Amino acid sequence: MKFNLMKRWNDRVTNHEGFKAHALNTEMELYSSVVTSSLSDQFYESGAARVDRIKALIQEADPAFIAKLAIYAREKMYLRSIPMALTVELAKRHKGDALVSKTVARVVQRADEITELLACYAQSNGRVQTKQLAGLSKQLQKGLSASFNRFDEYQFAKYNRDTAITLRDALFLVHPKPKDEAQQRLFNKIAQQQLAVPYTWETALSAVGQQRYGSEVAKNAAIKATWEALIRDKSLGYMAMMRNLRNMLQADVSPELIQQVCDTLADPIAVKHSKQLPFRFLAAYRELKAVPHGLTGKVQQALEKALQASVANMKGFDANTRVVIACDVSGSMLKPISAKSKILNYDIGLMLGMLLQYKSQHVVSGMFGDKWKIIQLPTNQILASVDEFYRREGQVGYATYGYKVIEDLTNRKYVADKVMMFTDCQLWDDKNDQSLEAAWSSYKKIAPHAKLYLFDLVGYGKVPVDVRENDVNLIAGWSDKVFEVLEALENGADALEHINSITL
Repeated sequence: MKFNLMKRWNDRVTNHEGFKAHALNTEMELYSSVVTSSLSDQFYESGAARVDRIKALIQEADPAFIAKLAIYAREKMYLRSIPMALTVELAKRHKGDALVSKTVARVVQRADEITELLACYAQSNGRVQTKQLAGLSKQLQKGLSASFNRFDEYQFAKYNRDTAITLRDALFLVHPKPKDEAQQRLFNKIAQQQLAVPYTWETALSAVGQQRYGSEVAKNAAIKATWEALIRDKSLGYMAMMRNLRNMLQADVSPELIQQVCDTLADPIAVKHSKQLPFRFLAAYRELKAVPHGLTGKVQQALEKALQASVANMKGFDANTRVVIACDVSGSMLKPISAKSKILNYDIGLMLGMLLQYKSQHVVSGMFGDKWKIIQLPTNQILASVDEFYRREGQVGYATYGYKVIEDLTNRKYVADKVMMFTDCQLWDDKNDQSLEAAWSSYKKIAPHAKLYLFDLVGYGKVPVDVRENDVNLIAGWSDKVFEVLEALENGADALEHINSITL
C-alpha cells in the first residue's frame, strides 16, 4: 500500500451545459484560460469573469510558472494583453523579486507596450487620474527601464500616441538610464515631445489624402503611386502587407510589385518572423474574395503557401500515421473571439485542423454537432478546405455530441493513431449517459495505442475527459505554435512541462 499518493485534481464537476466534466488543476486551468483569452466576452463567460478567474488562479500558482506562462503567451502564442495582465498580477505578489523585471523584459516587445503595461497596472490597482501610477513596483520599473533601452526613435515615434498614459509619462515615471549619449538625446526628444514623425504606410497615405486633386483619376493615381513606393522600398511590415492586400489590388498596383508582395508573403523565413496567428491569414483570404481583380487568385495562393510554410517542419505525421480530425461546430463555437472580430472560435478550430490535415498523409476529417459527418477533401490545400467546411456549416446541427466521433470509429473498427478534436470542451452527453469519456474507454479496447488530443480553443477550465490517463492530452491556444506542444507530448512531456522548459 502507498501512503504518499499522487495529489488528486478536483475531479468531477459539471460543464456550462450541465453535463459531467473534469476540472483541471490550477496550472493546467491557468494555461488553458490564458492562451485562449482575448479578454472579451465569450459564449459562457464574460471577459470580466475570465479576468477574475485568472486572478484567483494566479494566487494559487507557482510564481515561476506564472512568469513562464506570461512569456509563453507573448512569445509563442503572440498574445499581447493577457501576458501584461499576468505580469502585473505577478508584480503585486512579488514586489521585490527579480523574476518580475525579467518577465517584463520578455513581455514588452513593442514600444507601445511600455505604456500598455502601465495602463494595465493602473487598471488592476483601481487607480485613476494623477495617482494612477503611484506606488509602482520597483521590479516593474526596472523591467520597463530595460525596455526603454531597446527601442530607437522610429519605434518610439510610431507608437507615440495621445493615450491616457503617454511615452512621456512613462519616461518620467521609470527614469531609464541611457546606454549612451545618443540615447540620452532620444530620451530628451520624448520628454520635449519632439520625436520625428515616422514614415509609415499610414502617414504616407494620410499625406496623399490631405492633398487636393483636379480629379478622382488624379487622386487614384497618387494613391497607386504611394502603394507602389511603399512596396518597392520595402516599407511595409508583414502584418501591414496582409491587412492591405485588398487596398493594393483596388489601387491597381503593378503586377510586378504584386508579385513582390506575393513572394514576401510566401517566404518561409518571413512567415516565421511575422508572428501571425493562423486566423489572420484566413481573414486576409476572405477579404480578397470580394475583389474583382485578375491577380486576386495569385495573392490568395501566396497566403496558402504562407500557411503551408508554417507547418513544414512539424513532425509525427508520416504515411503510416492514421489521423482523425474532428471540428466542433456547435452554437457556442460560432461566437466571435472578440467584439470587433469577424473570426469565430469555429474558424480557429478549422484553421488548426486544416493545417494538420495538410500535414497528414493518412487522414479522416469531419465536423460534429448533433451528429458526426466525415468530409474528405484534398490534403494539398488549407484555406480552400476551411472554406469548404464553412460552406457546410449547419449540416450537422448545433449540439455538441463529441462522443459520436469516437462511436463511429468504434462501429467501423477504424484504428487511428491520433484523434484530434478542436472544441471549446463544453460537450453534451445523451439521455443514455453516453459521453466522450465512455466512448473513448470503449474505443481503447480496439485501438489500445490511440491517443486523444483535445485542442481547447476557449479555456473554460473544464474538460469532458480525464486528461491524466488513457492517452488523453490537452492542448490550448490559437497559434500554430500549439503544434510544439503536440511534439512535446509525442516525446513524453505535457503542455506544462513544455512551458516550464522556458529559461528565465
